[in-house]
Amino acid sequence: MRLRFAVGVGAALLAALPAWAQEYPRPAVPDLDRLTQELFAEIQNDEVPYEDLYETLLQYYQTPLNLNTATREELRGLLLLSENQITNLLEHRQRNGALLSLYELQTVEGFDLRTIYRAAPFVAAATLDPNASRGPLWQRIAHEENNALFLRYERVLQDRPGYSPPDTTRTGAPATRYLGSPNKLLVRYRVSHSKDFSLGFTAEKDAGEQFRWDPTTRRYGADFYSAHLVVQERGRLKTLALGDYQLQFGQGLLLSSGLSVGKGAETITTLRRSSIGVRPYSSVLENTFFRGAAATMALSSTVRATAFASRKRIDASLQQAQDSLADFNEFSSGLLLTGFHRTPTELANRRALGETVLGSNVSYGSRSGDLQVGLTAVDTHFDKPLQRRDEPYNAFELRGQHNLALGAQYSYVWRNLLLFGETARSSSGGLGTVNGLLASLAPAVDAAVLYRRYDRDFHTLYGNALSENTRNINENGLYLGLKARPAPRWEISAYYDRFSFPWLRYQAGAPSSGHDWLMRLTFTPTKTSLLYVQLRQRTKAYDADTLRPAPLPVPTQRQSALIFYDASPTPALSLRTRVQGTQYREDGGPARRGYVLAQDVTVQPRHGLRFSGRYALFDTDDYDTRQYVFEQDVLYAFSVPALSGQGTRAYLLAQYDFNRHLTLWVRYATTHYRHQSTIGSGLEEIQGATRSEVKAQLRYRF
Repeated sequence: MRLRFAVGVGAALLAALPAWAQEYPRPAVPDLDRLTQELFAEIQNDEVPYEDLYETLLQYYQTPLNLNTATREELRGLLLLSENQITNLLEHRQRNGALLSLYELQTVEGFDLRTIYRAAPFVAAATLDPNASRGPLWQRIAHEENNALFLRYERVLQDRPGYSPPDTTRTGAPATRYLGSPNKLLVRYRVSHSKDFSLGFTAEKDAGEQFRWDPTTRRYGADFYSAHLVVQERGRLKTLALGDYQLQFGQGLLLSSGLSVGKGAETITTLRRSSIGVRPYSSVLENTFFRGAAATMALSSTVRATAFASRKRIDASLQQAQDSLADFNEFSSGLLLTGFHRTPTELANRRALGETVLGSNVSYGSRSGDLQVGLTAVDTHFDKPLQRRDEPYNAFELRGQHNLALGAQYSYVWRNLLLFGETARSSSGGLGTVNGLLASLAPAVDAAVLYRRYDRDFHTLYGNALSENTRNINENGLYLGLKARPAPRWEISAYYDRFSFPWLRYQAGAPSSGHDWLMRLTFTPTKTSLLYVQLRQRTKAYDADTLRPAPLPVPTQRQSALIFYDASPTPALSLRTRVQGTQYREDGGPARRGYVLAQDVTVQPRHGLRFSGRYALFDTDDYDTRQYVFEQDVLYAFSVPALSGQGTRAYLLAQYDFNRHLTLWVRYATTHYRHQSTIGSGLEEIQGATRSEVKAQLRYRF
């Protein structure tokens, strides 16, 4: 009781001091820019669905995780807390009861100010159960404060051939053109309450797509629609999802939602995944979700069962067999993941393949939360068979109409150790396994080890466990991670990952291997500033550009360096400087280089008005040395342009709150290239040296 009284008085005194009163308030918009800089090592390609992780963080911001009721698995799902911090928090709750406020985190062993600042926008310390006395669902939805409608418009300002009037080629055939306007439109509505309900819908039209009502071709206005209704904590019914949803169990080997970062500068906490089960889906990625129904039931205080069913049509390239002796008369040569339906060819591939997925998960969790085990089954059926192109690297790809994958996962905490893993088998007979260990070697030292093995014939369509490839197939690897805090305000993080590919892969016509390592030194001079220096090297084999009759994979080395400084001299001014460079070398040949220097400024002259801008200089030898730099954008949007060649990149983002209900964002961005008379190619080619885009978003809070 004395401790609780002291903490309560301390929190009250801290709240009364102006210098401290601004430390933990939830910001109007979470600083996802800075958090992304800390989580990702560097964004090197545009194939990874970073939007999904971004969306997940925003969902946590909208419905903060209650630290007083969160389970170990839910705390892991934040990706921001180490296993030792989670254990200390749970023990603190058990000894002292519920947290009185977020200020009390300072009294929990292992929680430094940097950790608290990072987690504060996504957590809460509610002492009363807001769902203790529930009325009818429609009344709770009507009175929920987290209730908003978004309208977004964006467009590239320059003319491009894809949007020009119909024309003919030299042969007299019609030239390919986009069928729709260059405007990109989005409507999104979401109302949700933590541990209670979530209701939302999304409608999107990409640039070049038509806004057309044609039921015969399954087009109903906008090109993409998504909707969901999720209710939670109804006695034994823990979750019921209708519409679009995501699933995550174990280490994401069979089922993985947007809660994955992969190899990044956060070398420990993002390595292991959490079994968070069913999550509502409200993003605009058109291929990373299930559509149907899912439910989780508590069979007892320690056993939960989840069942799900999904049926949707997905994009695929359909072909007719030319050989009468072929296995299939009509088949799909591949699944298409771009989500674009702008040309007649893209429209022909739109929703051409029917996909049905049935599955379940049964899990046991000990009362202490230290032990978790579970079994997962995912059965996928297509209405037309898959048959990849007849290439050697496709020899072991999924073939046919059916894939059944069965897996088992475990997680066990023992003192300062966390053991976790998942193993699965697909109907082809291929095995996949990922097993890891997290250890707190000392109060200021954490280490991680993770081994993975994915057979060349292991098939999982919704898995996304840690890997070097974009999919969990044809790969072996060993990851070693370390994080140390040798002194207050200083942190060192590093990893080394050794991987091999036992079979051929795209652009590598023979088995190959490689490695990837990173080291980052971080210094936090003050509560409002951050400085880090990072080095990274990746060596990976690709086919040499030679005239040899047999493919010859040769090592390709990419080295990068990064310096990032973030400071807020005043509460109304934030400055960020980023310098990064890349050196790219193939088989010991001449080095090619690329650089970018970016300066960001954020100013908030008065409450409700905010300006953010950037001016960047870039210089790269070619596209292989292109530079990716995360940019601030309107809420719920994610921008990471690829900068190659020579030129400048600038943007200005303005946010204005008209009142507590209405907020407007306006963004203008432009890229100017030196020594270029055109930008892009094909239907996206721009005549000139400048590419500019505008974006506007309106949010109305009910």
